[in-house]
Amino acid sequence: MRAGGAPAGLGGDQVEGHHAVHELLAAGRRRVKAVWVAQSLAGSVPLVEIVSLARRQGVAVQLKSPEALASAALTSSPQGVVAWAQPVDAVPLAELLVSRPPGPNPFLLVLDGVTDPGNFGALLRTAACAGATGAAIGRHRSAPLTPAALKAAAGAVEKVPIAVVPGIPVALQQLSKAGVWTVGLDPDGEADLWHTTLLEAPVALVLGSEGQGLSRLARQRCDVLARIPQSGVLESLNVAAAGAVACFEVARRRAGPGGSVVAGPTAVESLGRPGPSTSSTSYQ
Repeated sequence: MRAGGAPAGLGGDQVEGHHAVHELLAAGRRRVKAVWVAQSLAGSVPLVEIVSLARRQGVAVQLKSPEALASAALTSSPQGVVAWAQPVDAVPLAELLVSRPPGPNPFLLVLDGVTDPGNFGALLRTAACAGATGAAIGRHRSAPLTPAALKAAAGAVEKVPIAVVPGIPVALQQLSKAGVWTVGLDPDGEADLWHTTLLEAPVALVLGSEGQGLSRLARQRCDVLARIPQSGVLESLNVAAAGAVACFEVARRRAGPGGSVVAGPTAVESLGRPGPSTSSTSYQ
């Protein structure tokens, strides 16, 4: 266990796909034990760069037959490369609540029961691209950092710190006490995400499970339940798409006239905290 009760690792020790392996090596945050490269693809540009990075760091690189690589891989398409590394370390939730000027206000992604590794990885990739400062997941009812999740994340796990919390509702209370506003995404939310006034402030976007959406207690603990306006014929977006839309709406709001992120605290003390909704629909 680490300080603050965070578990020592989230998994993520087997990494597949050239984006994920390249970022693993480039970030240099985790010790890489070995890299296997498909001999038939070793001359491709992405794999040449990976081999060069690995050898500069003293990591053992082995050229393998496609059959041997496929046998070791845990995804259907490892793109010619598999790496083994130390597991990803979780961080205490408190570390994600600190604003360090001139850096941005906290911008967190909280996942309440997202259990599909592909969705988990895609959401982490979106979070990294949109400038999120961290993510939080529950200890239970959460997707593990499998090779499929890492491949979908395309290296985002090396950029976005992740906290593992005993329960999402309690974590949302901690966020509120720390001055971070919690915005739950819900297709039936009373607020319209385009007009939600909290996104420039310290904020956490809360996304529910693929099938059930936000849990009852998480829904009650959110400061705002917001819907993404839709004009098409389908009823809702899936959780990864909804998360992408919401994350980039936060990024858009925080961008100044020149397109850079607006840093520093935003006064939101005059905004009242609305009462909970009992909606049970979801972004699946």
